[in-house]
Amino acid sequence: MVARFDGGTIPSDGGALLLRERDRRLNMLPRLAGCFLDGRNPLLVRHSVQELVSQRIYGLALGYEDLDDHEQLRQDPLLRVLAGKENVEDEDETLAGKSTLNRLEWSDGTPNRYKKITFWKPALDELLVSLFLESHSSAPEEIILDIDTTDLPLHGQQEGRFFHGYYHCYCYLPLYIFCGEHVLCARLRQSNSDASAGSLLEIERVVGQIRAAWPEVRILLRADSGFCRHELMSWCENKRVDYVFGLARNKRLRRIIGRQMQEATEQWNQTGKAARLFTEFDYRVKQRKKGGWDRERRVVAKAEHLEGKENPRFIITSLSSEKWAAQKLYEELYCARGDMQNRIQEQFSLFAGRVSAETMRANQLRLYLSVMAYVLVSGLRRLGLKATELAQAQVVTIRTKLLKIGAQVRVTVRKIWVSMASSYPWQDLYQQVWANLRC
Repeated sequence: MVARFDGGTIPSDGGALLLRERDRRLNMLPRLAGCFLDGRNPLLVRHSVQELVSQRIYGLALGYEDLDDHEQLRQDPLLRVLAGKENVEDEDETLAGKSTLNRLEWSDGTPNRYKKITFWKPALDELLVSLFLESHSSAPEEIILDIDTTDLPLHGQQEGRFFHGYYHCYCYLPLYIFCGEHVLCARLRQSNSDASAGSLLEIERVVGQIRAAWPEVRILLRADSGFCRHELMSWCENKRVDYVFGLARNKRLRRIIGRQMQEATEQWNQTGKAARLFTEFDYRVKQRKKGGWDRERRVVAKAEHLEGKENPRFIITSLSSEKWAAQKLYEELYCARGDMQNRIQEQFSLFAGRVSAETMRANQLRLYLSVMAYVLVSGLRRLGLKATELAQAQVVTIRTKLLKIGAQVRVTVRKIWVSMASSYPWQDLYQQVWANLRC
């Protein structure tokens, strides 16, 4: 047996044609390229911004994290088709190499003879919300915006690095806003500030763009206690936006639910099983100068005793008790925000943690590229995989089962033939996904 890398034009990503079909319907990559400013001499340009951005995003979606990978991938005829190269049959018409892509990612917006491509953050932010709005054929009655943050560990001397005591590492602290599986905001931030720092500005921007398209839609914000701030809640109350936030426990809150905690403890002593009781009350933080509130707000409390210890939890909300009873509000509405953690983890499957550039601007662009790759794969899941066994699959599973298919590429005068492996075990699923995308 002799094994060598001499098979010729045999890509290992034949299933990526599904992503191409999804983008043709979404028209995301051409609009994304429009968010960049190309200062290069047009007579000397070999790779357009759209080709560069498409090459990078398809690479991330297919699992190619490093720019070094593209030194070999630039010869891949299928990736050339995905990136929009017209003369696929011309072997000299290759994609961009690692150095060209590196100059795209590392541009800091200042005049530089080597880095002449820059991007507009407001345009990219607006595009994310626009893609969400376009995914609906009509305005929904209500939407829930989930807000959360995560840590992106740093292993160098990047701009804005700071040691975070909770995560025990130097890191960035990006802010994410999701609506279901749609990502509406991905803002890179330093970690030397409060978790909610800058969140009001981003929420105001996102809500404003949504309300401009859907004036009557009801909006609910949902987040953990890191975002329970008087300024944010007051803004919501003034802008007809409901909220459900976690509320950090303290001694005063514990005293208020003392009777319920005692009952839960007695139930646990009798049964040995976890016991929980729900109650609600109006609550106000005093001492205005130290972050107090100017009004009372509804608080729902869970008095729980499990495994020999107390586990009280509190949430604060603008929703009325007539519509949302205490237990229903906590278990069905607030706890459902846990799905956002799955969506954030999927960003790491698309290499959102690759923030090794020197400047925060360059790392913000890398975060944008990761998010756009997620939008592409998420759109494939939402439309192509509906009513299939992979309808709830994670990005890694979709990549492994649907995109990583060995194929042989042949280019003739009129067609490009992509002959995928006959032994591929999910052919029926692939055909169903293709049919769903074409509907």
